[in-house]
Amino acid sequence: MRQQRRGKRKIVGTKVSMDYSLLFIIIFLLCFGLVMLYSTSSYNALIKYGKATYYLEKQILATGIGFVGMMLIAKMDYHRFVPLAAVAYIGSVICLILVKSPIGIEANGATRWIGIGPLSFQPAEAAKLGLIMLMAVVITNNRKRVGELKVTLGIGALAVPLVGLILILTKNMSSALIVAGIAVVMLFVASPKYSHYVCIAAAGAAAVVLVLLFGSGFRFERIQAWLNPEMYADGTAYQTLQSLYAIGSGGLVGKGLGQSVQKLGYVPEAQNDMIFSIICEELGLFGGVAVILLFAFMIWRFMIIANNAKDLFGSMLVVGVLAHIAIQVILNVAVVTNTFPNTGITLPFISYGGTSIVFLMAEMGLVLSVSKYERTEISDRVRK
Repeated sequence: MRQQRRGKRKIVGTKVSMDYSLLFIIIFLLCFGLVMLYSTSSYNALIKYGKATYYLEKQILATGIGFVGMMLIAKMDYHRFVPLAAVAYIGSVICLILVKSPIGIEANGATRWIGIGPLSFQPAEAAKLGLIMLMAVVITNNRKRVGELKVTLGIGALAVPLVGLILILTKNMSSALIVAGIAVVMLFVASPKYSHYVCIAAAGAAAVVLVLLFGSGFRFERIQAWLNPEMYADGTAYQTLQSLYAIGSGGLVGKGLGQSVQKLGYVPEAQNDMIFSIICEELGLFGGVAVILLFAFMIWRFMIIANNAKDLFGSMLVVGVLAHIAIQVILNVAVVTNTFPNTGITLPFISYGGTSIVFLMAEMGLVLSVSKYERTEISDRVRK
């Protein structure tokens, strides 16, 4: 008589096509971002540089470099980046230190860039990618112990040097918050014990409050301006109020593409942190909600890819990128709508910034690479 006995379940990786839904969203956001960047920056570029397409041309160059890099990374097996994780992390630490060297570049009262010849580079963007890669490797290597509080705190400590250097050397509160948030989200997803995060979240919230209140005078002033923007209308809250005027004047369907009034010198550097307010002014509430829904769809695709990833390393890479995009989008929209104090944070894929777009595209390449391999469970059956 023959009997069937179920053997152990095996998990294997099945190679499939990359996630074209995610690729379409990326391309659409890039194209939409270039259109909005030109609409938002043309007046300022013409006044400042005598050329309306100044910002657009630089962004197209960075986007092209980033897109080529994304496709090259997407075609590679993401496991090849395991040996490079520590190098990327250490390299980002060194670059952060170099902002105080002779090659550091000061702009708008802060030194956040390093430059060699005509090329400039923002180390805080590299720090986000370096942390994601190294934490994915370390979590994978400690998968059986990641639920222990000591191990959890040890892995989370990888973010401390980056957060400290970003805060102390570059005075970039927004990037520090994003780096810390990436670490917390990755550990939260990896750890089977959620009880640790009550203490971690409380400690993190207390640290943020202390930095905001006592870190420096201008941060405390930003909180005051956030709570009472009308009292600081001519100073700290000027940009925020002009952003709110832009959103309010756009109404439901907006004034039309290119018809913004607030971008004509009223919203300072509108192509950077406040570009979402110009989107709302020109395309209305409908356009603003549509952009948010696009990012929501992107995050949903990240979740699907992470859940179906071939192994824990791939899943953690995607979770790290998901955390980066989600936190940055939420903070940007919150700042523009005065739901959160002004921290100077850009909107991914849409705001002006060459370094940002290049590293974002590198992260997208990693996610697309992970999406090419799906986890498949099979069970062996032994006949007797």
